[in-house]
Amino acid sequence: MGRKGKEGILQSMDSRADFLSDEYHRIRFVYIPKHTSWLNQIECWFSILVRRLLKRITVRSTEELSQKILNFIDYFNQHFAKPFVWKFKGFKDHK
Repeated sequence: MGRKGKEGILQSMDSRADFLSDEYHRIRFVYIPKHTSWLNQIECWFSILVRRLLKRITVRSTEELSQKILNFIDYFNQHFAKPFVWKFKGFKDHK
């Protein structure tokens, strides 16, 4: 296995996996399925914002746009917002 600052440390998948899974590093990398990312929730929110507000409005300034977005957020939170429900139960063969 390669060492920090030396050539070859990340040249192969095996050396990468060994390096990234070493529990003695300050930073520990944990691999998770892509669909569990918190970014998916952000993408859902921006999709709602675009479909329900941004496609339908005309604004004359950035201040007006900002205010309309803030108003939409307040309205959405009062009437429609609810926690996202995780349905993924995990992989049967996953460690």
